[in-house]
Amino acid sequence: MAEPTKYYVVTKKAVPEVLLKVVEAKRLLESGKVPTIQDAVDSVGISRSSFYKYKDDIFPFHDNTQGKTITLSMQIDDEPGVLSDVLRIIAQFGANILTIHQSIPINGVAALSVSVQVLQDTRDISAMLNELENKSGVQGVKILARE
Repeated sequence: MAEPTKYYVVTKKAVPEVLLKVVEAKRLLESGKVPTIQDAVDSVGISRSSFYKYKDDIFPFHDNTQGKTITLSMQIDDEPGVLSDVLRIIAQFGANILTIHQSIPINGVAALSVSVQVLQDTRDISAMLNELENKSGVQGVKILARE
């Protein structure tokens, strides 16, 4: 019996440069900015063999999340409007909020768990996570689960 495929979510800084270049080559091809794989790999500075070796195994996070439920965990400051801002950001990116759980704040900080459904028209989840992480009053945004 074959071992099931395992997926890992890592930040961009942990990904080897060749894999990032494969993603960029795929983006160039999909956008029509280059007509051939050879043109794409030449543009990003990798070999065709590297492209073919990794092309099916690396993709932007958003490409593999449509139709999925993602549970996010974060710490938020116990200040008026912070929870509202978090929910507004999620809504602006078009994700469907399924559940929200906030703990009672301790020492001015509450644990927040939000499960969101990624829809076909949901914008880039990576950009949403980045915006959440950079929001004043929000710390430590993590992906707990992806179903």
